[in-house]
Amino acid sequence: MYRKNYMNSLRTEMVATIEEYLTPVAQKYNYSDVPLESTIKWRPMVLILGNYSSGKSTLINEFLGADIQAIGQAPTDDSFTIITYDDSVADTENIRVTQERDGKFLLNDPEYPFEILKKHGQRFASHFRLKKVNSPFLSNLALIDTPGMLDSITERDRGYDYQKVIGDLAQLADLVLVLFDPHKAGTVRESHTSLRETVSTRTFEDRVLFVLNRIDECASLSDLLQVYGTLCWNLSQITGRKDIPAIHLTYSSCAAKNSNSHPPEDQNFLYYLENQRKKLKTSVLEAPRYRLDNLASFVETHAERLDHFLEAILNYRSRLRKFRIKFGLIGLVISLIAGAAAIFLGLSAGILGGLYDPFTIGAGGGAAVLCMLFWMIAPMKYFKSAFHRNYLKNIDKLISLGTQSRKDSWQAVRDLAYKYLKKTNGRFPLRDIKQEYKSVHKIFVEGTHEIRKALNELSNLKYNE
Repeated sequence: MYRKNYMNSLRTEMVATIEEYLTPVAQKYNYSDVPLESTIKWRPMVLILGNYSSGKSTLINEFLGADIQAIGQAPTDDSFTIITYDDSVADTENIRVTQERDGKFLLNDPEYPFEILKKHGQRFASHFRLKKVNSPFLSNLALIDTPGMLDSITERDRGYDYQKVIGDLAQLADLVLVLFDPHKAGTVRESHTSLRETVSTRTFEDRVLFVLNRIDECASLSDLLQVYGTLCWNLSQITGRKDIPAIHLTYSSCAAKNSNSHPPEDQNFLYYLENQRKKLKTSVLEAPRYRLDNLASFVETHAERLDHFLEAILNYRSRLRKFRIKFGLIGLVISLIAGAAAIFLGLSAGILGGLYDPFTIGAGGGAAVLCMLFWMIAPMKYFKSAFHRNYLKNIDKLISLGTQSRKDSWQAVRDLAYKYLKKTNGRFPLRDIKQEYKSVHKIFVEGTHEIRKALNELSNLKYNE
């Protein structure tokens, strides 16, 4: 109980930090269209992907302890389904769907983190829904079931960009399960694209678990080993990794009992793989722990990016200030020289009465002021425009790029800094930028350190504490 309360408290503090310090800056400078915390303030989520025959719905039903999702040999569901916990129904009652809501509700209710999916249009909204279930398995997490991936399907067939939806959901999820079945250990076109181009670019490698499901349909251990080897080879080619990614083996015990495809004596090997099934279930139930790691990474990533963005425009403003002082002094010197020259020429021509004559001093001062005004209106304005164009062209000079981490972070906000400087033409309040930079930099340097320290303390707590 203490461990659970500690995790909830730490999660609340991180969300509050984002809401108070990072979101105001992110929205002010168009870094994010929606509050940053809107995508991470809800419960931990597990995204389940796979070919249409990979047994996603069967595995979900196995986790939940009831037939919640429709199953079948052919594609049975083409919707993205959020399956979450209904704590208003007692766990002692039969596990069932207690409430269903459509996509319009999900996309517009601020309680849920799916506002970013509104951009995928009405066709997607009609294939998006919520199910509330009174299964204890969901007490600390939510599952996202997805349409099965196919070989011949196209964006035109679905009516929305499937890969972009998958990418957004993968970014929201704390854990991604990618399921395969023994009959398609090779991968279909959509799964190839999802693994190679979509999921790999929208989430971290350690958040993705590969699962060989329905292993009870293998005729023997030899058959399973052949399927496993084929899948390992295909994944190594798709992911581009030199090492073979770990593959979890599982099946539905209920489905296995109802199947008569193989004699029981041929499947004695399933007994030795029970630890694999338990390990997968434990990994899914650990989604709240993954959420904390993901939140810590979320704070670190966005704090670093906003820190570098503010550092760049602050450096621009500071350098512009020095530029103006420098050229202002040059203009002042030129104006004094012009005033002195006007007095000298006036005395030489006999126009002015004497060096200390008030009219002489006034004439020299007037010439200096006119020269300074001209300097400010013409040359100074020209040099300032040249200064601005130069830094827009060489914007990387505004920030130190000594490490690869800084290069990656700066690359994420480089265009944002360019657009902001171009839009404002360098005119923005220096005081505000300094205050915002100080606040964000403190989170980036001190806040993220404290978060990691707290996570280390959590790792020392036992699960039953």
